[in-house]
Amino acid sequence: MKNKAILWIVVAVIVVAGILFFGFRKDSGKDILKVGIVQIVEHPALDAARDGFIDFLAENGYREGENIVYQVQNAQGDMANANTIAQQFKNAKLDLILAIATPTAQAVANLIKDTPILITAVTDPVDAGLVETAERPGTNVTGTNDMQPMAEQFQLILDVVPDAATVGIIYNAGETNSVIQVRIAKEVAGKLNLAVIEATADNSAAVLQAAQSLAGRVDVIYVPTDNTVVSAISSVIKVAEENKIPVIAGEENAVTQGALATVGINYYRLGRQTGEMALRILKGEARPETMPIESQRETELVINEDAAKAMGVDIPGELRAKARIVQNK
Repeated sequence: MKNKAILWIVVAVIVVAGILFFGFRKDSGKDILKVGIVQIVEHPALDAARDGFIDFLAENGYREGENIVYQVQNAQGDMANANTIAQQFKNAKLDLILAIATPTAQAVANLIKDTPILITAVTDPVDAGLVETAERPGTNVTGTNDMQPMAEQFQLILDVVPDAATVGIIYNAGETNSVIQVRIAKEVAGKLNLAVIEATADNSAAVLQAAQSLAGRVDVIYVPTDNTVVSAISSVIKVAEENKIPVIAGEENAVTQGALATVGINYYRLGRQTGEMALRILKGEARPETMPIESQRETELVINEDAAKAMGVDIPGELRAKARIVQNK
């Protein structure tokens, strides 16, 4: 009898403990948001967008380890990896996804239709097939684009090198966002009587050769927000410094890595802006299908003083006066 009583007590304790444990897990699961973040490759601009997104949500009550957990993935520049990560995210039944850059945005959007997807660092979401229109996405995808102020950037080329006649553009022809940018760049350059010479690189290892192919043929090199090229920007800077060719970049992080200048967006602020959109979705104030794609609200002239010296460029006083001056990291 005594042993039976003890057995029943043990069973009762186990049952109660199980109820409490699983009940706690279930209730906690409702309070903790699961967010997947995937970027196509690791480089300062995309990293900054990710950090801006996370920081904004943290400042607004979503702190990692308390009420939100992140699954952060990097596709290492490989679309097969991006597709595998998208499948992992689908299986994980996440509450929200942040896709950074066009290829990873396409990978998750093609596979996942029932989870809100925020995108950033995507040049043209419509052309990439992610949304129906920028004004009304009509899908589970919304977010921010990183379309550059191309007219201002090419005018900057002439402000820095007044007698420039040819501009070399290095990009990956396999990146949709880059192809779009090059098309726009040619239109803008034509209006300024600048000839464009293209050099393509389908992976980061090929960037050095692409840059070398432009030496002696161009007056200025322009680097768009191309993930392949920006991830190997040091190769472009090496060739530019050796041949005294100014490099104008599509975004600020490339300037702090050694490019001469940009009138461009700040990816950390772009990530924060994407975080603002995510917050509205999480609060139930908006739905992706009716949230317009946003552009960054402000741009900035940034000049790298170290790069100017290395590339043999004298920065005009009027430009210096209105620029934020940086040095190499």
